Amino acid sequence: MRGTLTGKILAAHIVDGELETGNEIGIRIDQTLTQDATGTTAFLLFEAMGVPRVKTELSVSYVDHNMSQFGPENHNDHLYLQSVAAKVGAYHSRPGNGICHQVHLERFAAPGKTLLGSDSHTPTAGGIGALAIGAGGLDVAVAMGGGAFYLTSPAIVSVELKGRLSDWVTPKDIILKLLSIMTTRGNVGAVVEYCGEGVASLSVPARATCTNMGADLGVTTSIFPADETTRDFLAAQGRPEQFTALSADADAEYDRITKRLDAEQDAAVIENIRRHCPDAKISEPDADGMVSVSFSRVVIDLSDVVPMAAAPSSPGNVVTIADLAGTKVDQVLIGSCTNSSLHDLMVASAVLKGRKVHPRVELGIAPGSRQVLKMLVDNGSLGDMVAAGARILECGCGPCIGQGFSPGNDRVSLRTFNRNFAGRSGTKGDKTYLVSPEVAVAAALTGEITDPRKLNAEYPQIQQVEKFLIDDGMITPPLPVDESARVEIIRGPTIVKPPAGEPLPEKIDGDTVIKVGEKITTDHIMPAGTLLKLRSNVPEYAKHVFAPLNEPGEPTFAERGMSVKQAGRCGVIVAGDSYGQGSSREHAALCPMYLGVRVVIAKTIERIHQANLVNFAILPLSFEQAGDYDRIDAGDRLIIEDVAEVVGSGQTVTVRNATKDFDFTCRVNLSPRQREILAAGGLLNYTRQANG
Repeated sequence: MRGTLTGKILAAHIVDGELETGNEIGIRIDQTLTQDATGTTAFLLFEAMGVPRVKTELSVSYVDHNMSQFGPENHNDHLYLQSVAAKVGAYHSRPGNGICHQVHLERFAAPGKTLLGSDSHTPTAGGIGALAIGAGGLDVAVAMGGGAFYLTSPAIVSVELKGRLSDWVTPKDIILKLLSIMTTRGNVGAVVEYCGEGVASLSVPARATCTNMGADLGVTTSIFPADETTRDFLAAQGRPEQFTALSADADAEYDRITKRLDAEQDAAVIENIRRHCPDAKISEPDADGMVSVSFSRVVIDLSDVVPMAAAPSSPGNVVTIADLAGTKVDQVLIGSCTNSSLHDLMVASAVLKGRKVHPRVELGIAPGSRQVLKMLVDNGSLGDMVAAGARILECGCGPCIGQGFSPGNDRVSLRTFNRNFAGRSGTKGDKTYLVSPEVAVAAALTGEITDPRKLNAEYPQIQQVEKFLIDDGMITPPLPVDESARVEIIRGPTIVKPPAGEPLPEKIDGDTVIKVGEKITTDHIMPAGTLLKLRSNVPEYAKHVFAPLNEPGEPTFAERGMSVKQAGRCGVIVAGDSYGQGSSREHAALCPMYLGVRVVIAKTIERIHQANLVNFAILPLSFEQAGDYDRIDAGDRLIIEDVAEVVGSGQTVTVRNATKDFDFTCRVNLSPRQREILAAGGLLNYTRQANG
């Protein structure tokens, strides 16, 4: 990683370990962010650590997810977050001020800073040159307390942008193009670093769209250099003094990542890698039809990029709009932390002006921040949207996390969001497509998926903003120490202290409570939507673990898990490839732990989820032979002997399937520090012990 931008920021913040690819390192965190769906638990865990005040340069508590307040739970959380922020010295962004990533980009993120957020799309701030990483709430709580954040020193991949985008082609299409090359799998432990002359043609919000959805590549983060465009953005936000020029050296050394792909099923991906990765090495198919692919550099000519979409039900299911043209559309949503900037909505408004939304289509528009909303009001763009028939939603996450605007059965919904996992919209069997604002507004007008280049309209030329409207009236700054000492934290009855982990038993005698397939997301494990309001109450929320996979009329996962726990045995989850992809929600580990799960065995586990499993004292294992996955069924009794030795130093472990009378081997992919955390019974106990 010599000479890379990422390597320079890591080197300036490293406090533990050696900066060498694959090593575990600890870095100092300058900034943290939380949001209300994860923040209540994060601050409860911070309180449990016994640290009286945050020790970062700044920490911000945002409220942007659970805004509608159906029942008392959400408002109880908001009151708690407001009062605990005042107590411990954090900023608090009130409901209605905007989506955490959009507001943080506008008001706080800065080049060269490290940012840790309890939301997987925290890498949005990479668009301004920050090293921004999503993590579980417990990791964020430790960082707020002054502790280092630990990660694997990443393999850094170069994404070189050449040329410039054509009219109606957008930054959303850039990241969709990259997803078609790198996919959502096999990128754990990597960082995407953008470079090339094409970068200069992209604004900071445009870059942030790429880094935001870069989270769905499965990489640790993505980052752009900080250049004159960055300087202009910070100046327009009234923060010129926070600019620092940052870029990789001309002779920077990037790292090769390797993944295995199916020669037949992944043929299109392999061809994309062959075309866009100049140093790609692609093996011949082996006996199982798999090829080994490696590369360190991706080159995308922006002038060749076309309007694209992610089809149901994965951000990696990328197709061109031309392939979908003519598909009838019933619902269109513009917003989310990916595409709700002033520029995005100004383009949408300009196209809508003087036109009417198709009578079959419902169009909802959610500005990303109060700043964006007020500027749309002042320049008349909001009125043009309303006149066209758009519904204006609150400045928040809303439909992106299943909070309203669920599509009807068998109805097509186009969304400018970052995820379209099955059922995430709140509708089982949903047909949701991820697109750019330009494609979204074209569909809203025509009633079908339409290449916006075929609209009878000129592409809107939106002028660069020289000065944004700055009004931080809904951001409460930290109180002085003497005032914060007098603050009383408000704890409603729906806020329940989260359970801590416990040391693993010497022998794991467990039942396979569930066996799941490939690419199981945290939305499968802990569904969001209307259930988000239960996150402050683990015993209640745990009743819904794996709810989307429960079979009607059969005992739920929660019932089976609790039955195993009450019988004195451990729960085991068996999974396929890329288990735990998606959001940072630590409840996907915390709630299974509450139900007695102590082991997850998978083909591969995604980065944030594996860290969360360790943090809550669940042993993550991976199959040595992928075929052993097929030999295990739900209900099988699995036994692991000498667990302390396995956790302490084992690189592999023998697991006994007592039901079917065979042994199989698993890898123990843990750093020395993670082994210590497991031995202590989780990160909270480990931190308490370290602090005496």
